[in-house]
Amino acid sequence: MKTPSMNRLLQTAVLVAAAAVMSSCTTRPSIGKFSTSFDPPTKPVTNPSAVKVKLSTGAQRVYVMQGNEVLLATPCSVGTASTPTPIGTFRIYSKQANRRRVSSPGAGYPMSFWMEFKSAYGMHWGWVKPYPCTHGCVRLPIKSAQKIFSMVSTGTPLIIATSHPEDATIGKTLPVLDDSNLADPPDSYMLKGNKVFEDAAKGKIYTY
Repeated sequence: MKTPSMNRLLQTAVLVAAAAVMSSCTTRPSIGKFSTSFDPPTKPVTNPSAVKVKLSTGAQRVYVMQGNEVLLATPCSVGTASTPTPIGTFRIYSKQANRRRVSSPGAGYPMSFWMEFKSAYGMHWGWVKPYPCTHGCVRLPIKSAQKIFSMVSTGTPLIIATSHPEDATIGKTLPVLDDSNLADPPDSYMLKGNKVFEDAAKGKIYTY
């Protein structure tokens, strides 16, 4: 016969076992948050001639540097294996805040804060995913694109490599951004008029 004290002991054992099972379970990591909510901390540029940008295609990270100091770090999306982002050292030679895609598919789509470093290749605002997904350009969260655009000049060096030392430090602290399930704004907003560019100037896109 089980006494009340034995019952209490059994109940306690069951609770402890359940807690152990729950603590040992592994859950799938969150897919992260949408890029529209990401606002990277920024340190001011004090010496424009010392500014350079590092892009890590392996980690999908962009770092704005002043000498060896990171002024801004952000996730990004780069080109796929079949349409890779070029590797090498370049310079940003063209900047255009309000630019639309001229080639198809996607002609007319906004590419706000365009920073071109090679013919037809640039960093610009775009939907960000945690895997390579572009045709070679570098997509940035809207606030990241806005801030980087204001920090760089024509002539700013851009060093693109599969990895950079910053990947192992500040790069690891950045969130996972995934716009895969973010509803597309209507074509009337994206393809017509200036509202999309007016919003981009405020560091936002649509009503997100």
